[in-house]
Amino acid sequence: MSNEKAELERCFQKAIDQYADMVYRVAMNQMKNKEDADDIFQEVFIKWVQHRNEFENSSHEKAWLIRVTINLCKNMLTSSWRKKGTEWSEEIENTLVHEDKIQEESPLSQVLEQLPENYRIAIHLFYYEELSIKEISQVTGEKESTVRTQLTRARRQLKKLLKGVEL
Repeated sequence: MSNEKAELERCFQKAIDQYADMVYRVAMNQMKNKEDADDIFQEVFIKWVQHRNEFENSSHEKAWLIRVTINLCKNMLTSSWRKKGTEWSEEIENTLVHEDKIQEESPLSQVLEQLPENYRIAIHLFYYEELSIKEISQVTGEKESTVRTQLTRARRQLKKLLKGVEL
């Protein structure tokens, strides 16, 4: 029994070492706040433990982690609890000073937030996670031509939004 536990801990630590930064970046990109990204991060790796024996190879595992992260973010963003809590949290945000608000965001991250979600996901996976169009297609479930179109349109929008912005 302790051999199985030790093996699970070793595999879990390997997965954390290999994928933690990627999962957290994707979660932050979608959720836009540390607390929700932390929750998503934990849920993703709980699900990883439940499904760890199903992966064919490391690229399948990476794609699965990205897909699960995106799905959990979408679920959280559309949950009824979150919708009901929005009014209350906006009131709190107006009265409290957050560390996140104190730290100046980069102009690029502010511009990226203005993109539609599907463009933001495509840009993030292509440039930050360095996935190919084919891999992004597999992760998001979109056709490759759709991913190419999203990237092209996102780049055009970024070009317009970045004119006159000092980076």
